[in-house]
Amino acid sequence: MSSLWTSDEIAAATGGTASAPFEVTGVTFDSREVGPGHLFVAMPGTVHDGHVFVESAFESGAAGAVVSQPVEGPHVLVEDTFAALQALGRASRERSRATIIGVTGSVGKTSTKEALYAALERNRPGKVHRSVKSYNNHTGVPLSLARMPRDAEFAVFEMGMNNKGEIAALTRQVRPHLALITAIAPAHIENLGSMEAIADAKAEIFEGLEPGGTAVVPNDAPYRDRLVKAARRYADCIITFGGGDADVHALHAVTAEGGGSLISAALLERELTFTISQRGEHWVSNSLAVLAAVEAVGADVALAGLALADLGGLKGRGERHVLEVEGGEVLLIDESYNANPASMAATLRSLGAEQVGGRRIAVLGPMRELGEHSAELHAGLAPAVREAHVDELILIGDEMRPLAENVIGNIPLDLVSSVDEATEALRRKVRPGDAVLVKASNSVGLGKLVESMAKEPACST
Repeated sequence: MSSLWTSDEIAAATGGTASAPFEVTGVTFDSREVGPGHLFVAMPGTVHDGHVFVESAFESGAAGAVVSQPVEGPHVLVEDTFAALQALGRASRERSRATIIGVTGSVGKTSTKEALYAALERNRPGKVHRSVKSYNNHTGVPLSLARMPRDAEFAVFEMGMNNKGEIAALTRQVRPHLALITAIAPAHIENLGSMEAIADAKAEIFEGLEPGGTAVVPNDAPYRDRLVKAARRYADCIITFGGGDADVHALHAVTAEGGGSLISAALLERELTFTISQRGEHWVSNSLAVLAAVEAVGADVALAGLALADLGGLKGRGERHVLEVEGGEVLLIDESYNANPASMAATLRSLGAEQVGGRRIAVLGPMRELGEHSAELHAGLAPAVREAHVDELILIGDEMRPLAENVIGNIPLDLVSSVDEATEALRRKVRPGDAVLVKASNSVGLGKLVESMAKEPACST
């Protein structure tokens, strides 16, 4: 793993003095999180001072520590470790060339942050950073900043508050290019006194916007106009999401298989049909916020829609299997849990981008819950199949016949009636070096194909 910080960089950022040269690959102030190569920041605490845990941090593999009193082991000595952590966070933000997104709200901010991370990670794998857990306060935000990799291209930071002025302080550290408010609700009203005060406190996130920045505001929130007015002082662009006349809104949203939602959304420059695996109308709103932010920062919204469908960590959401066959290996990409026009097209595009030594094989089942548009939307996948340079195509069921009839060219195509037939057809076809994409709506049962292929990838010879 590449270096996150050197001792010289830490000393320069914090104004401290390094006892010896060292490099670190991570940062934490929780001794229980320390791993090999980490920097341990010995923070003052209400119960125990962090210096008590320096020795155990080194025993757990810490490469160095930030301390306010001399200790055994490589360290940077500073006057105030909390101030040092803040300084390290500012230094990280200063050196970063990433597009920074800040997220706050009374509810949904952690979920939206995670969904945004997933959406951007699908666009730029390995190049996206986010605050973990709910590290969104005066210690969590600078820690999350300090952890940001040098080469991050996107970063998503959550900001929370209990009182007026707290988000203002955090957003000036984060300095987001885009600031998003998820919702306004009576959380912390005991401290703030009114819903108007809560809206104003959340709107503080706009104060840290970089020049040319974008504000994303919930159209359905109480005091929406108040948020927009606050955003105008700092943002060059304001985007609303939600219902009514929102810039980004759902045209249709219905319950999907598994309890999530199938959504057709009007975005800024296009329409997108996608699914989310999480239950509840609030997740429809979260997904619209995510797509508004993704489109605003110039990332691929179709890939973002695919990522939203994949949230939840369930099998069938992009899990990759390497199968042993005679003479080599086959890559099987399991997208069997979910399918809609956007995710089908995006996943096929990902298959087309795979570096393969053999062929690209797509096993596709029906996209369900498309109603009267089913035939048109299945047929409409033909360009995506061709553009993905699919070498072999296996389609399951009569619902896929419109696609079979519209795939023009020399792509060998099997139209079968069941998952079992598709499994046997795939076994006959696979050869070492092939990449196989398996995708359909969950009710088709293509997970059975994946399990069967994992046990017996190819026909016996």
